[in-house]
Amino acid sequence: MLTAGGQPGSGAGQPGSGGGGALAGLVAVVGRLRRECPWDARQTHESLAPHLLEETYEALEAIEGGDPAGLREELGDVLMQVLLHAAIAAERADGTGFTIDDVASGVTAKLIRRHPHVFGDVRVSGPEEVKRNWDRIKSAERAAGGRVSALDGVPMNQPALSLAAQLQRRASAAGAPPELAELPRPPGPAGTPRGSGAAGPAGAPGAVSAIGAELFALAARARAEGLDPELELRHAARVFRDRVRAWEQATARD
Repeated sequence: MLTAGGQPGSGAGQPGSGGGGALAGLVAVVGRLRRECPWDARQTHESLAPHLLEETYEALEAIEGGDPAGLREELGDVLMQVLLHAAIAAERADGTGFTIDDVASGVTAKLIRRHPHVFGDVRVSGPEEVKRNWDRIKSAERAAGGRVSALDGVPMNQPALSLAAQLQRRASAAGAPPELAELPRPPGPAGTPRGSGAAGPAGAPGAVSAIGAELFALAARARAEGLDPELELRHAARVFRDRVRAWEQATARD
């Protein structure tokens, strides 16, 4: 636990004990870095955003590579980013600040609220009903927070395939008709590039290129088959990488 001075208290946890002593120590170290290290002291949420994304991808790399030791290290780097963001937020004096304890309290309350079958008296028949309850509770929370659309809160700057899959999942959970995912295609070559505007290459409102529509449809197909399109394409890219490396090695031997 942390003492009032922000220093680690007694009860440091041993590896695997889950005691939290090491976590409290990390909080103290990050706080000191924020106060005494010129580089850490000058960071902002915005300047750290690329590092948070990079560390997350490195953790994903360790997962996909089956590297438990690497995953342990990369999760530590992700955790460090979380603590840095919380330390920066705690310094704000405009009433919008929060601490790492606030972050932990918020997610604890959310987990308890969304698991009434564990922390309440709700009975469930299996994982599917747990997921339905989660979606229902989350929808009610969004409505209480002033979000009108089921798609409000979806981060639009995530990778495009995962974005398409998340939008489709949200729409399906909201009861949207499946044909909405059948996007209109304008006339013209399939490879006509797209900009960021609302009109298609031929000026048709809401139209997308044939390639864009096909990729969106593939994301829908993957979701229907219980697959994550982003992970499937990443796996295919890894296989391609390995094939190219094997070709390079064979070429070097010849």
